[in-house]
Amino acid sequence: MVKVFVSWSGGKDSCLACHKALSQGYEVAYLLNMVVDDKKFPMGRHGISLELLRAQAQAMGFTLIQQHTAGNEYERQFKSIVNKLIQKGIGGGIFGDIGTVVNHLDWVKRVCDDLGIECMEPLWGQSQKQVLTDFIYAGFEAVVVATKSDVMGPEWLGRKVDSSFIRDVAGIGIDPCGEAGEYHTFVVNGPIFQRRIQILEGEKVLREGHWFLNIAEYKLRGKPRIVPPTK
Repeated sequence: MVKVFVSWSGGKDSCLACHKALSQGYEVAYLLNMVVDDKKFPMGRHGISLELLRAQAQAMGFTLIQQHTAGNEYERQFKSIVNKLIQKGIGGGIFGDIGTVVNHLDWVKRVCDDLGIECMEPLWGQSQKQVLTDFIYAGFEAVVVATKSDVMGPEWLGRKVDSSFIRDVAGIGIDPCGEAGEYHTFVVNGPIFQRRIQILEGEKVLREGHWFLNIAEYKLRGKPRIVPPTK
């Protein structure tokens, strides 16, 4: 069994990639969240606070590593932290690229090759609609936490990612998975969660051409125990 880390954003793509890796027999030992320090976007372009990401990892029972970096130091810092994970037995990385940003795939493959580890892209080659459908039917729950204000207004914030979301996103003519940065999500529940995250309070904020849902209050809740049917 190969021990791996998952490149982690807290959103639907990295979460589904993690789920698929687990189902394929990989041992997920760490979630790696690269934090690009940016004064314009103090919580990143995904609009998810570091605290909330830590709570999410806790809800799933995974160890989260958060590595701060400046944009021009990203690759060096990424390699540095992964080298430390290699010393702990990591043999590969899981990434949630879908199939539209080829340059990023090339970068991921090159960096993993430099590090001497496997590069796994469980979602690569699937259509964006199929990725969303797989995410929903696997039992995951996510909400929209950030949008580009010129394509998606504040009414989208807090919206649950479900079949009606797929229909409505198609209706406004954007990439189904928001691969051009039209929107970002935060996953609150699913099959790899031990507890679910209940969002209690959020504020809609417009900043630098983006709408963000600043989640101010939340709780980790227990999940109902599923009793197998008797024969």
